[in-house]
Amino acid sequence: MDNLWIHTICITGFFFLFGFQGFPVRSVDMQRPTDNVTVRQGDTAVIRCYVDDRVSRVAWLNRSNIIFAGRDKWSLDPRVELVTKGQLEYSLRIQKVDVYDEGQYTCSIQTKELSRTSQVFLIVQVPANIYKVSEDITINEGGNVTLTCLASGRPDPMITWRLLNPSAEPLDGEEYLDISGITRTQAGRYECKASNDVASPDVKYVNVIVNYAPFIKDTKSSDPQVGRMGVLQCEASAIPKPEFKWYRDDKRLSNGQGISIQMMGSRTLLLVSNVTEEDYGNYTCVATNRLGIHNASVFLYRPGAANNMSGAVAVSQSLWLLLGSLTCLLLKC
Repeated sequence: MDNLWIHTICITGFFFLFGFQGFPVRSVDMQRPTDNVTVRQGDTAVIRCYVDDRVSRVAWLNRSNIIFAGRDKWSLDPRVELVTKGQLEYSLRIQKVDVYDEGQYTCSIQTKELSRTSQVFLIVQVPANIYKVSEDITINEGGNVTLTCLASGRPDPMITWRLLNPSAEPLDGEEYLDISGITRTQAGRYECKASNDVASPDVKYVNVIVNYAPFIKDTKSSDPQVGRMGVLQCEASAIPKPEFKWYRDDKRLSNGQGISIQMMGSRTLLLVSNVTEEDYGNYTCVATNRLGIHNASVFLYRPGAANNMSGAVAVSQSLWLLLGSLTCLLLKC
């Protein structure tokens, strides 16, 4: 209340000191509610003040600064202008509103009997803006990750996270998303969204790559006749991309002498040309990267045996040799 009287005394003193003779003015309609005015940054704000014919002086103030006294403009801001539609309005228009325009505006009037003020608080809203987000990250499986997403805006924006997998369900996290003991299934593209309902949400993305040791997920074999080509296939999942080696018993195989090894990303083929009786039996596929090693046995069968046999994972080579021998006994190899 003291501030109101200070504003009134200031403008009243101004009127008496300079003898301002404004245009025909009217008293503020004190029955009208003086609600807050909310506007988005960059838009135009109109702060309303309505008068009648009982008033002799009128002015606009922002805090303690005079903006307009009657029709005379005191502010040097070119964005500010007076709106006087007809004889009943004495409103203030501010173009390209910014956050520093926020605050209390006072329409101060003087009648022959007394001085009055009508106050409006201008609220400036700012769309959500993400100004800092984590860079793409690569981490080993089992490690801990913290993703950062910082945003500004008025009102303060709400920040949400999603992993853009088929379900894309919201994750528990705001400015910081903590992932403990990350697994390969948590790798992918993470979406950070900041929203405050002022404008469309701001969205940024973080790619998370999870390194893990090889896992042989599929093996296939053929049952060629003698003299034909035999084909063994081994496929592994791993990040970084696995390297493959082929063994027959304890001997590593290489290209040459009827053997051809082909690498195709996450798969490898072992081609045995002109198969002989000695070529039938167990082969070992080994997948490696800097995080680990994995192997599986693949059998080259005689004609009529099973066409495919999936190599179980994490089983020692000696166990696979035993299973291979039992298989041959059952099939009367």
